[in-house]
Amino acid sequence: MQPLNRKNTNLESTPPIKIVQFGEGNFLRAFVDFAFQKLNQKANFDAGIAVVQPIEKGLVKMLNEQDGLYTLFLKGIQKGKEIQHKELITNIVKGIDPYSNFKDYLSLAKEEELQFIISNTTEAGIAYVATDTLDMQPPSSFPAKLTVLLYERFKHFKGDANKGLTIIPCELINYNSDTLKEIVLKYSDDWKLGQDFKTWLTTNSTFHNTLVDRIVPGYPKDEIEDYNAQLSYKDNLIVAAETFLLWVIEGEDKLKEKLPFHKTDLDVKIVKDMQPYRTRKVRILNGAHTSMVPFSLLYGNTTVKQTVDNAFTGKFVNDAIFNEINHTLPMGKEELDSFAEEVLDRFRNPFIIHNLSSIALNSISKFKVRVLPSLLEYIDIHKKLPTNLTFAFAALIRFYKGTWKGADLPVNDSADIVEAFAQIWKSNNYLEIAKKTLSNTSYWGEDLTQVENLTEAVALALEEIDANGIEVGFANYSKRF
Repeated sequence: MQPLNRKNTNLESTPPIKIVQFGEGNFLRAFVDFAFQKLNQKANFDAGIAVVQPIEKGLVKMLNEQDGLYTLFLKGIQKGKEIQHKELITNIVKGIDPYSNFKDYLSLAKEEELQFIISNTTEAGIAYVATDTLDMQPPSSFPAKLTVLLYERFKHFKGDANKGLTIIPCELINYNSDTLKEIVLKYSDDWKLGQDFKTWLTTNSTFHNTLVDRIVPGYPKDEIEDYNAQLSYKDNLIVAAETFLLWVIEGEDKLKEKLPFHKTDLDVKIVKDMQPYRTRKVRILNGAHTSMVPFSLLYGNTTVKQTVDNAFTGKFVNDAIFNEINHTLPMGKEELDSFAEEVLDRFRNPFIIHNLSSIALNSISKFKVRVLPSLLEYIDIHKKLPTNLTFAFAALIRFYKGTWKGADLPVNDSADIVEAFAQIWKSNNYLEIAKKTLSNTSYWGEDLTQVENLTEAVALALEEIDANGIEVGFANYSKRF
């Protein structure tokens, strides 16, 4: 097979660099680069991407060996139908390793048509490192590298108001761009870059918080022969992802003009406030994941797909989402239900094996953030307990006993939490177990024994689970609460 490069694919002409992207990993290549390629195809966006390797070891050398080209395989379920699609991504113009060629990195600041900065340097990437300085080649942190680039651009174009940049980080932390901007401004003060630069930065450049959502397993090493068989060239950077894509970016109408995603079929939303979308994702997708893990494992399933495909556990998850979680969210029913259907399609994706044990990590803290708000808000709205979420809460507590039917359960949490539950489960009194767990404010942020009927309901559910198992236990519990 011939190597993948621009000469062999007749793609030797490249678009101008309008985007500098910090990060060359699977997610950015399967999400952002794919999205901008759609803009090029559907809206004549004509944007090339220069990729910056944000840490010392990375894939830039391999990316340059293929002239920035790679194949994206999309696989998933949409409205019950299996979808498979592959596409050659062609909009990366070059990759730069600032650790081996800092001069080349600085030259990006001088690109006439540069408009956007994109990043995904992991959640730990947006961090302030006090030892970073302006004269380092390069500084260690991503925000410091970005500050150097922005200052170089400011100097080169003599503070031209039209040369400011649109900065869109994709790291999975809330208020990601607000945090990044704060650190960049701190470096500006630390390094005494001057008020003119800070004014240019805050007036002529814009920072936009984001939410990104797409499952990207990455390089399909276990099935690589099957993937290679579908290609006429040798690709060392194949990336696989699900079909679902959601990108929510905070911004005004000016950003919609700069990024005309409305001309594509991608679900990219430019909104004034992204928090409702973040809450929707955390409560529905992450909340369903977290609530399903204990009861589904106790039932006997091992994967997310098994859970939603099974008649009993699938109905349990479905009812928890549509009849309970969605009733607590401040969006229209149609929009919430449509998103929930997409989530369930993603859970059913036969191309992604998602083991329940792999999402059992730190389930107590996850339950507090992802599920408990829905449970409590449902009570506030309906003046009664949500049947499924309350039973899922009890299943979580039973899960942390650590064993089930003589076998170990994949409990994976901090040693102090595991030990605390070992002590709690020395009791045979379900009401006492419920009280000790629900009253622990370090777990839940409040004393949940103060919630009317919750302690008694959890105790009954625990008793039913141990006496009759998950399915019969839930049926019996449902008749009482």
